[in-house]
Amino acid sequence: MRLAGAIMTLVIGAPVLLGAVLTLATAFGWQPGLGRVALGWNGFAEALAAPGILTSLRLTLVTGLGATLLSLAASIPLARWLMTRQSASRWLTPLLAVPHAALAIGLAFLIAPSGWAARLISPWATGWDLPPQIVTVGDPWGLSLILGLMLKEVPFLTLMTLVAAAQRPVAAQMAAGRALGYAPGRVWARIVWPQLYPALRLPALIVLAFSLSVVDMALILGPSNPPTLAMRILRLYGAPDPAQAVPASALAVILLAVMGASAALWMAGERAVARLGKTAIRAGHRGTSRRNWSGAGVIGAGGLLAIGSLGALILWSLASFWRFPDAMPADLTLKRWASADWARPALTSLSLALVSTGLALILAMLWLESEDRSGKRLPLGASIVLPLLLPQIGFLQGLTTGFLWLGLPPGPVAVTWAELLFVFPYVMIALAGPWRALDPAHLASAASLGAGPTRRLLRIKLPMLLGPICAAAAIGVAVSVAQYLAVLLPGAGRVQALATEAVALASGADRRLAAILALMQAALPWLGFALALAVPTWWHRNRRGLRGGVA
Repeated sequence: MRLAGAIMTLVIGAPVLLGAVLTLATAFGWQPGLGRVALGWNGFAEALAAPGILTSLRLTLVTGLGATLLSLAASIPLARWLMTRQSASRWLTPLLAVPHAALAIGLAFLIAPSGWAARLISPWATGWDLPPQIVTVGDPWGLSLILGLMLKEVPFLTLMTLVAAAQRPVAAQMAAGRALGYAPGRVWARIVWPQLYPALRLPALIVLAFSLSVVDMALILGPSNPPTLAMRILRLYGAPDPAQAVPASALAVILLAVMGASAALWMAGERAVARLGKTAIRAGHRGTSRRNWSGAGVIGAGGLLAIGSLGALILWSLASFWRFPDAMPADLTLKRWASADWARPALTSLSLALVSTGLALILAMLWLESEDRSGKRLPLGASIVLPLLLPQIGFLQGLTTGFLWLGLPPGPVAVTWAELLFVFPYVMIALAGPWRALDPAHLASAASLGAGPTRRLLRIKLPMLLGPICAAAAIGVAVSVAQYLAVLLPGAGRVQALATEAVALASGADRRLAAILALMQAALPWLGFALALAVPTWWHRNRRGLRGGVA
């Protein structure tokens, strides 16, 4: 028990704390290697005096809070619509598996002034023979960034809602509400969903933290002059002058304060909405609508955007020549796939994903098995979600400095450790539920036959939990492949992964190569989820009960 706790603290908790402390120290003027120890507030003053800083702050708040609020609002009717359509809910997984950068590149290729959407309606409906002079991608209010974030976060929050609903008597509550004369949508929104929200609070805060500090999607879809706070911080960290690390770290601390204030505002909004909901319930308005068209509308609009984004990526990766306003390329060919250097970054991303996910699985099983053998929970719950609730840009640069202190130079090992900080929480969350729900009677029977703890683990637990383990591994691979800053900063440009290469090419002239890399980045998680379904089925092909069938 103590050994497991020490390993978790050393591998997961200590790096996050080290990175945050070094970022805070740098914000006050401490710069290792430069001999500067004059601590003060000059870094904050310089950061706050930068041109456009208030606009960057406004953009951060508008995109972060707006994307989270709209995603949560869209997930409410969508979850209600999917409750009785399990086959339709399976389509959430492929969308969840698409990395943020790949989805952002596809969306940019779809909604740009010269994008596929404009080509499909030109010139017959618009009269456009040239791309229109309108701003869609990179608009000054960050609307395209909000749209991109929603495409990723609505499926996540919807899935979390369905998981929470599976643990409550939703069908009985819906039937009781309808018997009282309430429309189905009102029963869901006013009676059922408020009971589910406590289980959704943490996912909503994780979405809020990510939306406020996202970098890869902001580089592709967000405004650039001035940019969001996270993008501004990244630019300062990459400046030729090492002294710019001080205002960059100061802005990172300010971003952390912004996230804390936003979380407090979010929870205050929860209480206000709860009071309004109680007032509406007491008023007794039952509503007249008997159908729930809004959920179908959300999944229709989201599905159309997702399919359009994926279609734009496929067409650009195969296009030989595609002039505006042609709806389709002049010719489709695989020549660019044959000549492009996509295999090396794909192999790098796959290697990082396999190593970081394997380590995360080992740590998660060590944690859970230690709990089982001791009969007590490890008091390290904060270490699971802390990397997800802090801005990555706020501690990864400090962690890179800490790695150098420890004699760990930028490279694959540093990147793997950094990715592990984000892969482990998702793997742990995905595996903890099935592991703790395993019927102890099976283990007791094995123990009565003389099987020791290790044999029970290897012969009983792991085979019975093969499906959840594979699912957790697939989630870990998807999280690893999607990492951008965790590759860019600890790797110092020496690690060429799909995420960094795709983002670097997204705004360049070669759309074909950017589309190829984005498709490969999306293909790796899809392959992981396909294997997560196939491996348990094949392994338990002679054990119907372990495949979910009837024994």
